[in-house]
Amino acid sequence: MIVSASRRTDIPAFYSDWIIERIRSGFALVRNPFNPRQVSKVALNPEAVDCLVFWTKDPKNMLDKLSYLGDYCYYFQFTVTPYDRSVEPELRDKENIIETFKKLADRIGRERVIWRYDPILVSEKFNVAFHFRAFEKMADLLQGYTDKCVISFLDYYKKISSGLGKLGLRRPGGDEIRNVVRFFAGKAKDAGILIETCSEKGDFDEFGVNHGSCIDGNLINRLTGKSKQYSKDRYQRSACRCVESVDIGSYNTCLHRCIYCYANFSKKTIDRNFGRYDSKSPILCSHVDARDRITERKG
Repeated sequence: MIVSASRRTDIPAFYSDWIIERIRSGFALVRNPFNPRQVSKVALNPEAVDCLVFWTKDPKNMLDKLSYLGDYCYYFQFTVTPYDRSVEPELRDKENIIETFKKLADRIGRERVIWRYDPILVSEKFNVAFHFRAFEKMADLLQGYTDKCVISFLDYYKKISSGLGKLGLRRPGGDEIRNVVRFFAGKAKDAGILIETCSEKGDFDEFGVNHGSCIDGNLINRLTGKSKQYSKDRYQRSACRCVESVDIGSYNTCLHRCIYCYANFSKKTIDRNFGRYDSKSPILCSHVDARDRITERKG
């Protein structure tokens, strides 16, 4: 079983104590987001977990806890974008975050720290030329600290459209996308970094850019030295090439409050859920009660 921690929230940034408690306990409980009384018990012991995949914008709080992961295969999907606080209001200074990226790569190896430049969105302020300058600078800074950069372009969700509209943010058009991919591919090659796309339908083979898998069975096999066959995750978008995983996070719990985030619905809901956070609880930002129906998750 592959455990995703988490597409729904930034566990390394805000809930590192919780994930370490869950690893110590050997399991986590996860509410079904569409049926909250349905709760899955997910085994987290090393025998049950093929790999832990962490998703984060700032794993500073995990750096002193990596020793607890010694019995596990794991890697980080680490998002570093060039946007300011109008788009990513609660993130630390990006230069400091890049230093955290480097520290993490030094400790666990650059193959296990994958840079995400995601999502790519444009506006009058964040135009294509802005992305050219930003990517070139970041690629230079991260040279030698990662093997791969995953890129994707903004996807619209109804719940984020208002915030995007107020800032004039949009998905790049077809020509803009191709220009971005062409430029990024060239600069990444110069830095020794492979570019792959995430959940993009367009083909960019002519630029040496392939479709990628964020939950990547091939990478997991390389890290573990095994040759397991993993199935495509049928619960993700059709263009997504990730293999099956079990997510142990909760929606509406990420405190970065990024304008483009699909996993948060409202500030009020985030604040309410964070007020329930208890690092000792088996469910993130929640507690078990008598009405819950708990079933064992079998991979």
